[in-house]
Amino acid sequence: MNKNYHKVGFPFDKTICNEYNSLYCDGNLGLSDFLKGKIMRESKSNRREFLKKSSVAAAAVGLTPYLFSSVQPVMAQAASDRLQIGCIGVGSMGKGDASDFSNLGDVVAVCDVDSEYGIASALNNPNIGKKVDGKKVGQPDAYKDYRKVLDRKDIDIVSVVTTDPWHVKIAIEALQAGKHVFCQKPLTLTVEEGQLIRAAVKKYDKQVFQVGSQQRAQKDQFATACLMVRKGMLGEIKKMTADIGPGDVGGPFKKTTPPDCLDFNLWLGQCPVVEYIPERVRYQYRWWYEYSGGKFTDWGAHHIDFVHWALDETKEGSGPIAFKPITAEHPVPFKDGYPTVDDCYNTSHKFEISCTFASGVEMLVCSHSENGNGILIEGTKGRIHVNRGRINGKPIEDGLHKQLTDDDFKELYNGKPFDGWHKRNFITCIKEGGTPVSDVISHIQSMNSCHLCTIAARLNREIKWNPKTETIVGDDQASKFLARERREGFDIPKV
Repeated sequence: MNKNYHKVGFPFDKTICNEYNSLYCDGNLGLSDFLKGKIMRESKSNRREFLKKSSVAAAAVGLTPYLFSSVQPVMAQAASDRLQIGCIGVGSMGKGDASDFSNLGDVVAVCDVDSEYGIASALNNPNIGKKVDGKKVGQPDAYKDYRKVLDRKDIDIVSVVTTDPWHVKIAIEALQAGKHVFCQKPLTLTVEEGQLIRAAVKKYDKQVFQVGSQQRAQKDQFATACLMVRKGMLGEIKKMTADIGPGDVGGPFKKTTPPDCLDFNLWLGQCPVVEYIPERVRYQYRWWYEYSGGKFTDWGAHHIDFVHWALDETKEGSGPIAFKPITAEHPVPFKDGYPTVDDCYNTSHKFEISCTFASGVEMLVCSHSENGNGILIEGTKGRIHVNRGRINGKPIEDGLHKQLTDDDFKELYNGKPFDGWHKRNFITCIKEGGTPVSDVISHIQSMNSCHLCTIAARLNREIKWNPKTETIVGDDQASKFLARERREGFDIPKV
């Protein structure tokens, strides 16, 4: 690797995935063709040779190549008031988000470090790109280097759906580039990252930033339950049990060579260099503390977030003051909070963490409960259980929720009409101004609780927390888990 690339703050391989536009046919582009050279490399050609090769390759599929010049990309030339969107990270969740955004604007760029699982499958997707009357009529440009997406002046919105270690770095750089940002949950990898992104959204306050916590947009379930709590319909809240489900157990896994389609060094990003294991990447990355927090930051980013939202513990400086593990089991041995083997999933798979707010309300975060996935809310006047499929309990049977008005939901939605889709709420805020329903500041408070549950489980001891100063009280070892050392060249901007 050319060490000079560290000087620009990012150790990229010189070859960039996309060098021209619209090479990929609208039908099923063969993955082998894609990987064998349908992405041209300018680094070893002069401009004339590059244009010649591009034209030949493009002719093979009957499309015109994109030429890097002062001319705007093809899809930006059409007269339209539709927002232009670049999607960074187009794996399984990323493709779904890109499909959604294709119905709300024009997806003009996709970016991924995996040219097969990410780029090729996104380009072959009939729902991703520019659409007219519901039909795809334009193919997005494809990149491996996310900075090329941020450099494009025609792009208004960046959707960040990468692995967790990349979220905050790309999001901050997108804000610096003047983009509105949609970032999937969990927003942060550590408490420190929450502080960094909070500072950035305060500085770049003209841009809209929505976190992908879609449960806040479910009117008949979570929004209804939230309002019932806030309006005292359940009386004084005593306890909320957030069942976020068990983590996966697996391994030992075989160490091997990364596939040609994946830039594994780039995938690792800020994380330590390790030997490649297929089960480390794609969705399975969630079961490694190196890249995530297991279920604590996966489903916890939804259900723990709901508890904060319902209790109105969403402002800066709010949150629980103690995190006490009742049960915290891991699939491998641990020492000082770290796994002692490197070829197995290592996040907690069975847990109960009791979290206490200053008000005395208990939030029990668990992997298993009698009611299953969802949140059980217990108050002095009754209790309800809510998940993505239903909301039930005697207060619901008695029809208390029918007292809620459209104005109640509008207030919960920060003054915007409650339309049931957080992405549309994001677009509305861009066009009209305002704060989206899942904003960064409130999400950080939820994520801090997720991270502290993780720390308590890893060390298997109670953690005392000062939410106002965002410091762990009286435990130097635990405090070290609030931030991580990042690899050279992958640091996060401080604004």
